[in-house]
Amino acid sequence: MQGAGAEPPRTKRERVRRTTIILEEDEREYIDRLVKDGKEAGIKQLVSKMLDVYRSMSIYDWKYPGEYYSGISRIAFIKIEFINTLLQHIPFEQHYQVGRHAGEAARISTEASLDITATDRARWPEIFKRLRIHGFGDFYQKDKYIIVKSPFINNEELHRGFLETLLGTELETRTTSPPFVYEIISENAQ
Repeated sequence: MQGAGAEPPRTKRERVRRTTIILEEDEREYIDRLVKDGKEAGIKQLVSKMLDVYRSMSIYDWKYPGEYYSGISRIAFIKIEFINTLLQHIPFEQHYQVGRHAGEAARISTEASLDITATDRARWPEIFKRLRIHGFGDFYQKDKYIIVKSPFINNEELHRGFLETLLGTELETRTTSPPFVYEIISENAQ
């Protein structure tokens, strides 16, 4: 029961504000083609996705063209072939250690830029979202497992070292091909 003078709750329709965007003809044709080809569900969904990426990647800090940052980290769009070429010149026995060094850099960057303690398990969903946005793959935690779907780098030892140091865990590799599955053996391990 509402008290005297209380306003009735607003309907969803009353809360929604319409916005008109004027697009160039080629921009509209491009969007229509994305929708027709099934790559996007519609204009609203595309704009929502773009805004999520804009916010998540801090695009407002970018110095277009060519200098992109997310927090304190410089972002570079590089091809996987470049990464694979680098990894081919690092002995396999060192991939785990290289992953640990990369995980340490990612932990420092995450904690400095986002004010997130990466070793706090309650914050892992935020870390995993950040990794997805940055193109590392889709990371999920299910019970005592961390699952990496569609990894950018197809190297389970590098990922294990990276995740162990980033998250402060000890992991055991359960699969050696994607999707990678790691069992959490202990937490706050360094």
